[in-house]
Amino acid sequence: MASAWVARGLRRGWSRRFVSTAPASQLSTAEIAQMRNELFTKEKERQLSLYPRIEKIEVKYVGVSHPGTLFIMNKGLSTPYSCAMHLSELHCKKSVLALVDGQLWDMYKPLTHSCEIQFLTFKDEDPEEVNQAYWRSCAMMLGCVLEEAFKDEYLVTLVKAPEVPVLSGAFCYDVILDSRLDDWKPTEESLRSFTKDVYKLIQKDLPFEPLDVDPKVAREIFKHNKYKLEEIEQKASQNSEGKIQLQRFGHFVDITEGPHIPRTSFCHQYEVTAGYNLKSSQPELIRRFQGLSVPVALKLHHSVWHRLWERAKKPITVKEARHKSEKQKEENTKDVKGGNHTSSAESA
Repeated sequence: MASAWVARGLRRGWSRRFVSTAPASQLSTAEIAQMRNELFTKEKERQLSLYPRIEKIEVKYVGVSHPGTLFIMNKGLSTPYSCAMHLSELHCKKSVLALVDGQLWDMYKPLTHSCEIQFLTFKDEDPEEVNQAYWRSCAMMLGCVLEEAFKDEYLVTLVKAPEVPVLSGAFCYDVILDSRLDDWKPTEESLRSFTKDVYKLIQKDLPFEPLDVDPKVAREIFKHNKYKLEEIEQKASQNSEGKIQLQRFGHFVDITEGPHIPRTSFCHQYEVTAGYNLKSSQPELIRRFQGLSVPVALKLHHSVWHRLWERAKKPITVKEARHKSEKQKEENTKDVKGGNHTSSAESA
């Protein structure tokens, strides 16, 4: 665990410089995480109580196979995954997101009205939204591991998972570690430890649970994190409905930019590749950790994985990553029009 090798580092020469610990009255990282989880559960149960009587809705499947199939589902309870179960086991395994009346929808997000539905997979002709949902989910798993890795010995504050394009080469999560760790730099050993912890999440096959909440609820859930509170205010002002999108897997709750993959087991190869300090106007030292992953549906040759891994170690700046992504899209569009189809893995 991270706390073990950090402790070794402290014993090797840092310990004399750090004599005090966090105040006894301050909640631990684990206690804050538990509080977020309990409040998420409370709000989810409240939303489910809004449907005291089971009402039926009609959901029409408009996908390639079995087009026109009509499902009679339960309003506010049934999800796209429930519909996929009525089609086949293959649909359950392959479907990453749903389109509900043309709107992107999580596989475990309850359906609230009669609608048309189709499913999106990694093998679609244009998997951009699916890939971005995957990247988003991998970043959230990284945030979970970073928060838990140091146990209660050191306070970890989650800042944000920057929304970076898949073509940037890595997903990332920004955190603030305990000030006693300002001189600590992640080693290959510590990055491998983070990676092992992520694989434990993958093996648990945890579902991603989406929940849209009012800003007031979101503020209560993240009241111990000033960075999340700032993010909530920003998102509330940008969202016409004033809703904040949350996600949970296991007991880990976070704010999100959009839909996620259905379960942690959709990840296959995964590695935490780098961690470095950010230049910031904030008084605290913000660290950015990066990672690389490919889904179980897309196996890569080890040589291709190695090339992507080398790229994922390079520091990412959000603005530059988005610029490179837009440039790559323009080049890909030109290649397609000219009959030259090049995948992102091949161009890495």
